Amino acid sequence: MILKKIFQNQSKTITGAALILASATFVSRLVGLLRDRIFAHYYGAGEIMDAYCAAFKIPDLIYSLLILGALSAGFIPTFTKIFNKQKKEGWKLANNVINIVGISMITICGLGIIFTPKLAPLIAPGFTKEALQMVINFTRIMFISPVLLGLSMVMGGILQSLRQFLVYSLAPIFYNLGIILGTVFLVKYIGIDGIAWGVVLGAFMHLTIQSTGAYMSGWRPHFYFNLKDPNTRLIGKLMIPRTMGLAISQLNIIALTILASLLATGSVAIYNYANNLQGVAVGIIGIPFALAAFPSLSQAAAKNDTIKFIKNLMSTSRKILFLIIPASILILLLRAQIVRVVLGSGQFDWAATISTANALAFFALSLFAQALIPLFARAFYSLENTKTPFIIALISELFTIVFAIILMKPMGVSGLALAVSIGATLNMFLLFGSLRQKLGSFKIQNHIFDLYKMLIAGLTMALSIQITKYPLAKIFNQDYFWGILGQGFFAGIIGLVVYSLLCYSLRLPEFIDFWGSLRKKWLKINNLPEEADLGK
Repeated sequence: MILKKIFQNQSKTITGAALILASATFVSRLVGLLRDRIFAHYYGAGEIMDAYCAAFKIPDLIYSLLILGALSAGFIPTFTKIFNKQKKEGWKLANNVINIVGISMITICGLGIIFTPKLAPLIAPGFTKEALQMVINFTRIMFISPVLLGLSMVMGGILQSLRQFLVYSLAPIFYNLGIILGTVFLVKYIGIDGIAWGVVLGAFMHLTIQSTGAYMSGWRPHFYFNLKDPNTRLIGKLMIPRTMGLAISQLNIIALTILASLLATGSVAIYNYANNLQGVAVGIIGIPFALAAFPSLSQAAAKNDTIKFIKNLMSTSRKILFLIIPASILILLLRAQIVRVVLGSGQFDWAATISTANALAFFALSLFAQALIPLFARAFYSLENTKTPFIIALISELFTIVFAIILMKPMGVSGLALAVSIGATLNMFLLFGSLRQKLGSFKIQNHIFDLYKMLIAGLTMALSIQITKYPLAKIFNQDYFWGILGQGFFAGIIGLVVYSLLCYSLRLPEFIDFWGSLRKKWLKINNLPEEADLGK
């Protein structure tokens, strides 16, 4: 009975769903940080991790183009609309998409395995022969994972459409656990290729949890394959601009990997370590709120209710900023402590710590933009407009590459991180401006005062951290792990307390709403009032 409740738990509000997603994502990110710490302990920031990170790029490109594009822009709104009218037709569409995805991914990934030796040198032109051979071996193994993840993400689309965010949000945890198991255990028995097989194991676990959730929600496997099905063709039509946008983003990632491979050994690994660390904040704040708001935005768009659409968009944006501002400050001011605590073990030396912390600082500058982009992009998808985000992504990614080329020599890996921040900030402002132009006035003047409150609280928080972290360094011995952890932890706690007290004193609506949501019992989220009441 308890298991059934977990697999069939539904969320009725944006805040409630976001809390579920954020909580599970937080656990997933902690497991991901544990994964990176294990990598850093065993392999540091050297040739093996460079090869491992580079090997991910081509399978990720295939997966992102063919799967993420369809689900983000096409499958969820189409499946939701049909399922709400007639469940049988909805399940029929789901099975058609599952079968098409499965057959397509097996074919494409099979070709990828064959042509990997030709593709690998394009991704890592600056690698040695030994490192390049590892890239080839890892990539061939990892090409199995897009097949499993492709099927899993369709299952995840079903769960999102049915608002069953809990099971959906658990899948990444199992994915990272699989990677950890591969690194810790498989490497002992089959050699260094075990870290690549860990990715496959993680993908299988990802599929298992989500297919179980979909099955308990009513889905039953059935072979139905019809490329001419009108609803499937609609998904394909909607996904084209989104897929092109993802193509630009993925090509940007590959371009940055190529540039990093031309820098000193370990640069690819350092870039990925720093990117993963800053991704924690975006992962537990920006993405959960964007995913949670997507169904509500889609419903408002379907009813042509512009007022409710704007209300949900702006209230969700404010919630994201309320949370991302203190997260950015923590990462920026305690970056060295974060890197050393999370990654500082075994082969990960002090030089790697400094390089990773410097890159992390430049990533942190754009966390507010990175956290808002998923929401603004989904606002366009709700309006069945995938063309505008594509054009904006194209412009932003071109700026990123140009600045990366300019900054990589004088600044190294930090230059690549700064280029990413410049591109992300441009992307966010262009998306926001385009939404205002399309929807009309957002009545920004009604929100400015509260944004000033957030900034005042944030600046005071930053000052309190900066003042307290130096005396704390004298209390805690910085030569040991627990000393660095103690300094960073207590400085961060003091900063968060200051931020919270100021937000409470200033009666910031987001603080009141967030605190009220936290006080609700976990399994009673589905009893909260409709989201129309949350934007006050």
